Amino acid sequence: MNATTNVSFDLSNKIALVSGGSRGIGKSICKALAAHGAHVIVASRKAADCEQVAEEIRQEQGSAEAMACHIGDMENIESVFEAIERKHGRLDILVNNAAANPYFGHITDTDLAAFNKTIDVNIRGYFFMSSIGIKLMAKNGGGSVINVASINGVKPGALQGIYSISKAAVISMTQAFAKECATMGVRVNALLPGLTDTKFASALVKNDEIRETVLKDVPLHRVAKPDEMAGAVLYLASAASSYTTGSCITVDGGYLS
Repeated sequence: MNATTNVSFDLSNKIALVSGGSRGIGKSICKALAAHGAHVIVASRKAADCEQVAEEIRQEQGSAEAMACHIGDMENIESVFEAIERKHGRLDILVNNAAANPYFGHITDTDLAAFNKTIDVNIRGYFFMSSIGIKLMAKNGGGSVINVASINGVKPGALQGIYSISKAAVISMTQAFAKECATMGVRVNALLPGLTDTKFASALVKNDEIRETVLKDVPLHRVAKPDEMAGAVLYLASAASSYTTGSCITVDGGYLS
């Protein structure tokens, strides 16, 4: 039987902004999007780190630029989107990946500074990055927003209380934006990574006792590599997911199954 398909992961001529793009999962996402044709804006707090990733992409014949972006700073968020509209005139893909996890310990010992930083970045930052980014997307027919949440948003991680709470909020936020922004031509979905070997998760990955405790509940019984998260984001960013919105794609080696 002959079959044809119009499924495409081609991102040619698309403008993509990836926060937290200078390392770990964010860096892998930047490279994957660029490899499939997108012009990638690599964003994080340190412009020099972003430029290093952007240069790696250019050396691999991709298209990229660096942009400093601290999503815990409202003025910085606004200036970033103003710069993107001024230079490119549009935005097609937004990946909210930057996150804060300043506290590891019993939930009742969470201090106000750690609480505020986690909420300001992981909830307020994602919310206004999405709100402003979606308005820019809608001016040119729509786009795709991908929020990097966490399996902790479904099943809170031990000694990661406020972080887990913030990621649960990201899941709810994803669904809320998806429902209200579909008529604007914008799809909003989330990636829920499992334990991944990044600097961000080093407190878990490098601690033998904690790592093995977690892996006992992971059917694949290993820690993920950052590149293993990029495929799901590529799907959500591309036309291959044109009928997918409000969804959470879990990439966790079977942990939540």
